[in-house]
Amino acid sequence: MNIPIHPLDEQAQQAARARQARLTKPAGALGQLEAIAIALAGMQGRVCPEIARPWISVFAADHGVVAEGVSAFPQAVTAQMMLNFLSGGAAISVLARHVGASLEVVDVGVAAELAQAKGLIIAKVASGTANLAHTAAMTSDQLRQALQVGEQAVQRAQAAGADLFIGGEMGIGNTTAATAVVAALTGASAAEIVGAGTGVDEAGRARKAAVIERALARLDKEADAMTAMQEVGGLELAALMGAYLACGQVGLPVVVDGVIAAAAALAACSVAPELKGWLLWGHRSEEPAQQAVFAALSVRPLLDLEMRLGEGSGAAMAVPVIQLACRLHGEMATFDEAGVSDAH
Repeated sequence: MNIPIHPLDEQAQQAARARQARLTKPAGALGQLEAIAIALAGMQGRVCPEIARPWISVFAADHGVVAEGVSAFPQAVTAQMMLNFLSGGAAISVLARHVGASLEVVDVGVAAELAQAKGLIIAKVASGTANLAHTAAMTSDQLRQALQVGEQAVQRAQAAGADLFIGGEMGIGNTTAATAVVAALTGASAAEIVGAGTGVDEAGRARKAAVIERALARLDKEADAMTAMQEVGGLELAALMGAYLACGQVGLPVVVDGVIAAAAALAACSVAPELKGWLLWGHRSEEPAQQAVFAALSVRPLLDLEMRLGEGSGAAMAVPVIQLACRLHGEMATFDEAGVSDAH
């Protein structure tokens, strides 16, 4: 599978790095904020990047694996939370308002039928996945359609003039699917990386791990990302994967959220390794599978707030930090401009 990723502007990055070296501060004093500005310079092709129009697409889908008792919440919560997103009452709704982001909610595979509403995109591929504990989560055609749903979200973001993309998700049971994808692609055992998800107890964690190991037994040890996503993933995970790949193709910077988004990003980077240069990592989740992704890709998150909510919330929390990184980079004076003596 050959997916061409838009090249980063190395000349702009080099110029941004040189500017950082001349700002009125000790070298490296702004830590990751310096790296963010330099990375975005390469993505936007200009020495002083800026983020003014963030876009959030929350992909929602249900999972057949909930029949195995892997979640503390019933499946009906997926559709209920979608209505909460649309009415403005969810965490991601609040965050989108306060960071000035456009927010859409995409039904890519919710078991319930939702009425048309402002901000809702109905792109249902299926009414949830099959039970990954027993069979492939989706067919190859469903995987293809879900990837396209993600690509179409990026097209809407581009048409609206977005300069930053955040993919959120909602789906009861999706930490099980995400952990299974991460285990399949990293070789980690489910017992090592399975987390509490929606808040299951230790018995629930053990049950999740057993379900994942049973599902992974169907996969070849060298299974590729597309196979892993089809066998043990989810429709919203596939949509996220498709969105990230589309962002890389068109040159739209991405902020990756928690464990679900990280699993999708890992799958996308497995297909197109150059995509990694277009990804910023919003926060460190409490889910251990996300740490496995960080280790596999040698990346680090911007924030560590002990969050594990999903929805795109951790990525949205990082937006003001990213914007401030750009402001500091573009608006601080250089030593020459300020008449300040440089270090020797």
